[in-house]
Amino acid sequence: MKRSNEPVFWALFGAGGMLSALTGVALVFVTGIGVPLALLLSPELMSYVNMLAFAQHWLGKLVIFAVIALFLWHATLRILLLLHDFGIRAGPASALIGNGLALLCTLAAAYLLLALGF
Repeated sequence: MKRSNEPVFWALFGAGGMLSALTGVALVFVTGIGVPLALLLSPELMSYVNMLAFAQHWLGKLVIFAVIALFLWHATLRILLLLHDFGIRAGPASALIGNGLALLCTLAAAYLLLALGF
């Protein structure tokens, strides 16, 4: 029986989908509506100083990395499934390009978050 690496990618897809379903709407509200329009939230909440302090804390780095990486992996497979639904069967090359791009962006996010310092 041939082993497949698909369960790893489906797990990343599922984790990204669950994270986006649970936190995506809240992130859009806070960063796009609540703070800029001062609805229920102070504009000082997302000041540069506060956001830098959040991004320099180890837990903040973990949260930012999880959101970026899992959203990327979810979006990659979602796009590949959308292409399949439209009848574009590009095969393993499109999966390799999509997953490679998601991996590259995940590594870039990790590098940039670590470059911020602690």
